Amino acid sequence: MPIDFDTPIERAGTWSMRWDRYRGRDVVPLWVADTDFRAPDAVIEALRARVEHGVFGYTVAPDELREAIVERLARLYAWRVDPAWIVFLPGVVPGLHLAVRQLSEATHRVLLPTPIYQHFRYAAERAPRAYDSVPLALQAGRWVLDEEQLAAELRPASKLLLLCNPQNPGGTVFTRAELERIAELAEKHALIVCSDEIHADLILEPGARHVPIGSLAPEISRRSVTLMSPNKTYNIPGVGCAWAIIEDETLRRRFSADLHATVPDPSLLGYVAALAAYRGGDAWLAAQLDYLRANRELVANAVREMPGLAMAKLEATYLAWLDATSLRVEDPYAHFLEYGVALSPGAQFGAPGFVRLNFGTQRARLAEALRRMQRAARAAAR
Repeated sequence: MPIDFDTPIERAGTWSMRWDRYRGRDVVPLWVADTDFRAPDAVIEALRARVEHGVFGYTVAPDELREAIVERLARLYAWRVDPAWIVFLPGVVPGLHLAVRQLSEATHRVLLPTPIYQHFRYAAERAPRAYDSVPLALQAGRWVLDEEQLAAELRPASKLLLLCNPQNPGGTVFTRAELERIAELAEKHALIVCSDEIHADLILEPGARHVPIGSLAPEISRRSVTLMSPNKTYNIPGVGCAWAIIEDETLRRRFSADLHATVPDPSLLGYVAALAAYRGGDAWLAAQLDYLRANRELVANAVREMPGLAMAKLEATYLAWLDATSLRVEDPYAHFLEYGVALSPGAQFGAPGFVRLNFGTQRARLAEALRRMQRAARAAAR
């Protein structure tokens, strides 16, 4: 039976961050990175069964979930991970903050590719740690790390490189060769690498393949922290479960210092949802990827017809990174909002003049948002 991603689901009144911000306004909210899709039936059924059990006491991380993660990493990436390397977290964002606070010192500097998801920068600022921005460059239609600039930004105090793969907001899937050069630089300069790989399952480009940086070689595995989660893949961030994979025992111990103290464990239902997604969500995921690919093409075709907007090749995620620097408006986010579409402002990622569009929604709703954006772009071009 086909999986239905087209039927609109009413999210108003469900405490939705994305929808409640613009409640009561004629606005299509395509900003924060969750989707408007129901989770897989396997997840819903597992949660229902646990709720019907009726006891929600203190819990421990289930061995079954560790085994499912290990099996999945071996099957998808030929990455052999020991279950003991897995450190469970309530989300990837706490993992970013822990990596900066626990794996660097006050005198150290952090290397930060830009533009990037804002919590990378927040993690450095709130630690606080000095950081050096390394710009992404548009090469052959892909947003990639400027490797020469990365090398140029290295200082004696540089100790931690933050990586986002697949890249958010650029949508790039870094190739094995690109990652190997990053790993070589990390080894040469004794950098720890913290890689956010939460979008690893959301590969849209045929032929592109996600490669966890920790899977490249034992040398990079021993100096890396890989953050993963099913939250984006299966649209379950509200129940929340994530993990870090850390081979080196010393790094793992340092990273985990605040767990169970200031950083809580995942919830019982987070464990249940994650395990159910990995055990029974493959068919749903394949169908979602097909749906998202069609949505991606809808966005790309529409943007080509919008004066002042451009969109690079999007290889992964359901987030389109739109260049509005040629749009003749001071604030692209505010301009599109005036026409009834809420996007994410590029400034929060470190790139004023850009906007990010979340196309993880029903196609009819997306088409309406694109029609509004077309009117907004034409109005700016007059």
